[in-house]
Amino acid sequence: MFNFLTLKEEAFGLDINDLSLKIAKLEKKRKGFVLTSFNETKIPQNIVDGGVIKDEAALTEIIKSAYHLVKGKKINTKHVVASLPEEKSFLQVIQMPKMERKELNLAVPLEVENYIPLPINEVYLDFQVLPPVKDYFNYLEVLIVAMPKKIVDSYISCFKSAGLFPIVFEVEGEAIARALVKKQNNPSPLVIIDFGQNNTNLIVFSGKSIRFTCSIPISSQQLTTTISENLKVPTREAEKLKIEYGLVEKKSDKKAEKVSKAITPILDDLAKQIKKYLNFYSDHSSFEYLLPSAEIEKIMFCGGGSELNGLAEFMSKKLDIAVEIGDPLVNSVILKKARNIKNIPSFTTAIGLALRDVNNYD
Repeated sequence: MFNFLTLKEEAFGLDINDLSLKIAKLEKKRKGFVLTSFNETKIPQNIVDGGVIKDEAALTEIIKSAYHLVKGKKINTKHVVASLPEEKSFLQVIQMPKMERKELNLAVPLEVENYIPLPINEVYLDFQVLPPVKDYFNYLEVLIVAMPKKIVDSYISCFKSAGLFPIVFEVEGEAIARALVKKQNNPSPLVIIDFGQNNTNLIVFSGKSIRFTCSIPISSQQLTTTISENLKVPTREAEKLKIEYGLVEKKSDKKAEKVSKAITPILDDLAKQIKKYLNFYSDHSSFEYLLPSAEIEKIMFCGGGSELNGLAEFMSKKLDIAVEIGDPLVNSVILKKARNIKNIPSFTTAIGLALRDVNNYD
């Protein structure tokens, strides 16, 4: 959301979180899309913390470098569709009386004050009217997204200093859903878990829209840290062990058993947190009863942490719901080499942002 210009200009997706920056550039072809450019760059600690930019000069240099050193085709546009941190956003679906767009423009900001914990003059606000689930309802469903101005302004400052022009900002959940939800429509509630390096985002997508988001302070990086501490190995080796073994125990391999035992308590906690928020959503949602099936169909993991061996099976048992690893290429036909990118699930947000450009979303 947060449109600063129309999307007539060619653009690329750029996803920033506390520990990494990812770029994805798509080009529309007759049979779908081609991933022409991509890149991933690590961000040192304390440059971005909890989605807040702490060192604009350092982040500007990282953005410049990542842009100029992309793999594949050189990017010839300076226009960016960029992510904003989920943990700093306020997203809500509200009901409004049926009215014209001009009237909504005046009414929504007044109504939003009842939902967000900041004064309306301290946030950037955007909204969109959702497609009706049933045409005979006498109200509109409106998705509102608000973000503190100081957060957005700091990202704008970094992009401009890097010589780039942000044309749209989106919270991560919107981009993730665009990449993972087939045809942007799911008749039953779908839960998406973005298991990232620095935190976990939970997204509920129902019907044709996001319905609920929250941030969980559990991360893939915590798994690496606990392996390092329990096995008394350096962080770099712990990361390799996490990738190699994950939750797959091998009776003949004591190291695999130790890795699994070290990370299981953290993943147990993650499962409990997911259950807690899904119960909260179930108790407070007035939407699902309108759908053919109110039961959660499945849980879909994405993000760098989703590549953990045995994660889907582990979470499926803990949550008693079908769990799968999301495919960020489900809404696009992309060259085979894109599927050979080792950590393609970690590019989910960047691909979703890039899809907004090539599909010319408003």
